[in-house]
Amino acid sequence: MSDWLETYRGSVFRWEVDHNDHLTVASYFARLADAGLALLAALGLGPAYMTRAGRGCVTADCYARYARELRAGDVLHVASGVIGVEADALVLGHKLVDSASGELCTTVEQRVRHVELADRAAVPLTAEQRRAAQARHVAWDGPPRERRPRPWGLEGFRDTARDTVKPWELDVSGASALAHYIHRFSASNGHAIAAFGLTPGYLRAERRGFSTFEFQLEVAAPLRAGDLVRVRSALLHVGASSMRVLHVMTREPDGTRVAALEQLGVHLDMDARRPTPLPDAIRDRARALLIPT
Repeated sequence: MSDWLETYRGSVFRWEVDHNDHLTVASYFARLADAGLALLAALGLGPAYMTRAGRGCVTADCYARYARELRAGDVLHVASGVIGVEADALVLGHKLVDSASGELCTTVEQRVRHVELADRAAVPLTAEQRRAAQARHVAWDGPPRERRPRPWGLEGFRDTARDTVKPWELDVSGASALAHYIHRFSASNGHAIAAFGLTPGYLRAERRGFSTFEFQLEVAAPLRAGDLVRVRSALLHVGASSMRVLHVMTREPDGTRVAALEQLGVHLDMDARRPTPLPDAIRDRARALLIPT
C-alpha cells in the first residue's frame, strides 16, 4: 500500500456558494477534476502524456458521498490514490478534507478509462502503466455504493435543461469538463423539484433548500463545443425529507445519451442546517409524480 498523495489545496470562494449557502456541487467536481489530473500526472498519464501519445484517461463514472458541507471561506485539500486497476481503466479514490478541522467532507470513487482522445476508443493500459498505478494503490474505506433500480426508458421524464456547450467549458482532453456536466444537472434539479412545489419562491420564503448527499454520475460520451444538450429528469423516490432524482443528458438532435446522474438529497432547514420533513401537501404532489423503476 502506498501513501495518499495530496492532489489539491485551496479554499471556497464566495462566488462558488449556491442558494443553499454552501459550496455548489459543480465546484466540488472542479476540484475533483484537478485532483484526478494531478494523480494521473503522478502516474505518467497526465497532460504531457495526452499531448505526446494522443491518449488519456477520461472519467466514465463517479460515486460521490457528501458527508459535511463547506461554506464560504473554508479551506480544504484533497488526498488521492489508486483503489482499482483494470485492463483499460483505473479507479481513483479521493478524500476531500476541511483543512482547518481535519474533518472528512466528501469521498469520491472516480473510474477513468484509458482511451484514444480523438474517438474515445478504449485502449488497454500497458504493463508499465499498470505497475505505476499499483505503486500508488491505497486502502479505501469509503462508503459502499448502493445500486438502485432505475426506469427502463425515459417515459414520464420531464424536460429540465436545454442549451449548448461553450468553447470555454472544455478541459485538457478537448471535451466538456466534469463541472459543466454538473452545472447542467444542478439546473435540471431545480426544474425537477419545482414541479412538485419546491419552487424557488417556496424555498426563499420558508428558508428551505435541497441539499445533495450522494451522486452517481455516468459519462457515456464526450460533449464538444457547439453540441446541443438536453436533460430530462424523473423523481424516483420520496421519503419523509429525502428525494432521489434521475437526470439523463442527451446530445441533440440525434438523442445520443452522453451522461446520467442519480442525485439524492434532503429537504434542508437553512437555519438549523439539518434535514426537515417535507410538508404533507408537497410530499403528496411529489409522490404523484413518481416514475416506476
